[in-house]
Amino acid sequence: AFLSLTGSNEIKAVWKGSTTLPCAYVPVEDFVQETLTWTVVHDQSSGTIFRRDSSGDHVLLSEYRDRVSVLKDSPGNVSLHILNLEISDRGTYTCQVTWRANNNSLIVKDITTKVEVVKVAVTKPVIRAGELGLVVPVGARTSLTCVASGSPPIRYRWFRGSPGGTALLLGSQAELAWDSLQPSDTGTYFCQAENR
Repeated sequence: AFLSLTGSNEIKAVWKGSTTLPCAYVPVEDFVQETLTWTVVHDQSSGTIFRRDSSGDHVLLSEYRDRVSVLKDSPGNVSLHILNLEISDRGTYTCQVTWRANNNSLIVKDITTKVEVVKVAVTKPVIRAGELGLVVPVGARTSLTCVASGSPPIRYRWFRGSPGGTALLLGSQAELAWDSLQPSDTGTYFCQAENR
């Protein structure tokens, strides 16, 4: 369709994470993007979050300052990126674009996206072995990495031993690394992942 916006009806975003609200069109010769606005309607309030016009980009709602952006050099892609999502960011977001034609007539289109912000419990972590795998020669460097998903921040802890038994805390980073493995490093290791 001619100068139509495409996007998404509904987006579930993760609390404290980031998201992109898609809004895009196929540029047409002789039609110049004049303005782009992103507005939001929340439970209690509404307003214009972002405006792009001949004078530049403007973030108009203070609670979104330093958290929202639209790509600069991608004609037709006017998607809104939001960082560090709060529960209060849930609402209905509208992307509106105005184009000016050669004969100075204006065309205005908009699309609306409903945004939910959800708290996501941390998943059971998986352990990724280093390049050498789980059977490693003495003296080699290697690492184990703990990976989980969910609402950030995610805290990791590495133990040697068995869950529920006696276990020695080894570190609180996602990665557990050895510079030079010794025979005494042979054993069972486990990691824990935790979020709020």
